Amino acid sequence: MDFVDYYNVLGLPKTASDDDIKKAYRKLARKHHPDLNPNDAEANKKFQQINEANEVLSDPEKRKKYDQYGKDWQHAEQFEQARRQQQSRQQYAQGDAGDYDFSSGFGGADFSDFLSSLFGQEGGARGRQQATFRGQDYQAELNLNLRDAYTTHKQTMTVNGKNIRITVPAGIENGQKIKLAGYGAPGVNNGPNGDLYITFVIADDNRYKRKGNDLYVDEEIDLYTALLGGEKIIETLDSKVKLTVPPETQNGTKVRLKGKGFPIYKQDGKFGDLYVQWQIKLPTNLTEQQKELFRQLAAL
Repeated sequence: MDFVDYYNVLGLPKTASDDDIKKAYRKLARKHHPDLNPNDAEANKKFQQINEANEVLSDPEKRKKYDQYGKDWQHAEQFEQARRQQQSRQQYAQGDAGDYDFSSGFGGADFSDFLSSLFGQEGGARGRQQATFRGQDYQAELNLNLRDAYTTHKQTMTVNGKNIRITVPAGIENGQKIKLAGYGAPGVNNGPNGDLYITFVIADDNRYKRKGNDLYVDEEIDLYTALLGGEKIIETLDSKVKLTVPPETQNGTKVRLKGKGFPIYKQDGKFGDLYVQWQIKLPTNLTEQQKELFRQLAAL
C-alpha cells in the first residue's frame, strides 16, 4: 500500500497544533467536497485522503503512533507486542537484554525489517512465520443527500487509494455505520485483513424533515382555499398526491399520509408516514374593493 503523508495532504508541518489541523481540514474539505466537484475522480480521491488525514491527526493517540512509526503506524501495537515477546525470550535465555529505543520511529524500515533487527536474519524468518497479525481497521465517511438515502443504489468510494463499490440500502440513517469485513489494512505475515467501517453522513433536506422513518413537510395554501376548501397537489419523494383541503382549515393543521414517508431499513416494501402541515398564506397587495369586502366580512 502506498504511504500517504497526512501532514502533506493537509499542507501542514509536523509541529501543527490541533487548531491548525482543524482549520486546514475544514478549508480543504469544502474545496474538494464531492458536491462541489461532481464527476471529478481526482477531487473525490483528494477528499477521501483529507478525511483520512484528519481522522488520524485530530486523534491524539493515532497522531502519536503516526509520528512515531510513520507509514507503519497502524501496526504500532504489533511492533510493541513483537518487541515485548523478543525481550521476554532474551531475558529468559540471557538475562536482561536492555531497552530498545523507539522514540525516533522506524523511518524507511517496514515490519519485516523490524523483525529482522530483533531476531536476526534466520530468527527474523522464523519470527515472520510465527508472528501473524490482523490488519488494522479503516474508518471512512460517505456523504449522501436525503434523496440518495431514499433508494437502494450503488456508490463508489476511494479508501487509501483503492476504489470500493458498495450497495447503499434504502432507509440508511444519518450516523449509521456498516462494516465491510476484510476491506481494511492487509494482515501481517499472512494474517487476516482488517475491516472497513463506513459512517453515513446524510445532509439535511431543504424541503423534507426526517424523524426516524417519518417525513414532515410544510405546504402553503391560500386564505380562500383554507376558508372555503379545495384541493392541493403534494409532491412526495416518489410521486404526486392530490389532497382535499376541508373548509375552515386552520393554520398548522397536519395531515398524515400513511406509507408515504421514508423506507424502513432492510424491510422491503415498508415505509414510514408523511406528515403535511398546512401553512396559510395571507393575501397581499389587496385592492380597495377587496379590502372593503374584508371589512364587510369583519362587520358581520
